[in-house]
Amino acid sequence: MENSHVTVLEIDLNAVKINLNYFKSKLYKKTKIVVVVKAFGYGSDAVEIAKFLENSVDYFAVAYLNEGVTLRKGGIKTPILVLHPQKCNLEKIIEHRLEPNIYSVNLLKRFIEISRILKLENYPIHLKFNTGLNRLGFTKNDISEISSLINNQNEIIVKSIFSHIAASEDLNERVFTLQQINIFNSISKEVINLLNYTPFKHMLNTSGVLNYATEAQFDMVRLGIGLYGFGNDEKHTKKLKSVLTLTSIISQIQTIRKGETVGYNRAYKATTTIKTATIPIGHADGISRKLGNSVGYVYINNKKAVIVGNVCMDMIMVDVTNIVCNEGDEVIIYKNQQHIEALAKASNTIPYELLTAISQRVRRVLKSC
Repeated sequence: MENSHVTVLEIDLNAVKINLNYFKSKLYKKTKIVVVVKAFGYGSDAVEIAKFLENSVDYFAVAYLNEGVTLRKGGIKTPILVLHPQKCNLEKIIEHRLEPNIYSVNLLKRFIEISRILKLENYPIHLKFNTGLNRLGFTKNDISEISSLINNQNEIIVKSIFSHIAASEDLNERVFTLQQINIFNSISKEVINLLNYTPFKHMLNTSGVLNYATEAQFDMVRLGIGLYGFGNDEKHTKKLKSVLTLTSIISQIQTIRKGETVGYNRAYKATTTIKTATIPIGHADGISRKLGNSVGYVYINNKKAVIVGNVCMDMIMVDVTNIVCNEGDEVIIYKNQQHIEALAKASNTIPYELLTAISQRVRRVLKSC
């Protein structure tokens, strides 16, 4: 069924391209790029983003199997790295020609076992090493066992060795980050010496590209939030284009008299007569309840309208007392990086969460020149 929701997330593909080129300008020409399209492309549309960029990048990356399968079903043929595979879905990863991140000895053993059963030859895998994020990954102590497992078979081949910086956006953590880079250099050198071929290496994410391209560019970088217009630093974000605009309309305008209340739990009580506009977007669509009660705001006819009372599941009410507007008028939930960052700060979170929270029931519309 066609999505007829009046709340719309507009995705500016031209801005995506501009942002990609901005990051390319920071890299050597030979450096490969992985575009991360996990979480529905950071809340946008993973398949459409991948289709648009397929001829411009070297890899796509997703968090889970189903995200990779969705890209394959959408026609994407570019290599896809699955960052967090599980033992139970390794066969499906192979079936859909996805490339798993192998992050533990147990997972490596299981993948080799399955590869032998399926009689695979040189199936690409990626080895993740933990250098300080302490989330997923082998340690230096695992190298000997990894080597003995990999060098005694021909079913799989290590396509890349990689790690993840814990605080690439925080220059106050530069000493720790350089320590991570040094650890990764040591680990990757040891692993490569034990193999009879040379996988490529990668460590940098968006902020890493901006802050550590000289120290740790290696063979490939991973571009995530930067593609969507955020550099995790004001000076870089200003040079990027806003990709996502979230809009809706006014469903109804209400007159709220002194003493009357608005919304669930009667969270707002009018101290004077006001007008409110009800908008069809709520916490089920990704608008945090933390933005209720005058914390968050939208734009109507270029004027701020603060949220009145609690955010409902499907609706918010905003104060339009001093705004000339009518039912059916456009409402801009957010329109640029600065607005998104302000809403994120107001709800004590980060733009990543605000973007990825947008529900799939919100209609996506592509914009390109």
